[in-house]
Amino acid sequence: MVFGGLDSMWIVVMFDLPTDTKAARRAYTQFRKQLITDGFIMMQYSVYARHCGTDENAQVHINRTKGALPDDGEVRILTLTDKQFSKVQTFYGKIRKPTEKAPEQLQFF
Repeated sequence: MVFGGLDSMWIVVMFDLPTDTKAARRAYTQFRKQLITDGFIMMQYSVYARHCGTDENAQVHINRTKGALPDDGEVRILTLTDKQFSKVQTFYGKIRKPTEKAPEQLQFF
């Protein structure tokens, strides 16, 4: 398996979940914790991303995310290749911030 290779990609999960009741806040927290447990990093509020070494690996994490979907709210799952993700432009005010990099290449024999 090679990370950062031709088949590697990013999964981006964007969500807008209700927090108007105690039960809704609990569902929001459980969903967010599941993403973090599964290796997602917070890019900004309600937007999380995870790098995957292969399409098959990405599908495993997409399925886990689908399995953790709360009953209410909106969740979008987007996949981007490393090349597409590298074109993301991030700014803090007017100052450009470098795009997150894929993990260093790892090979398992």
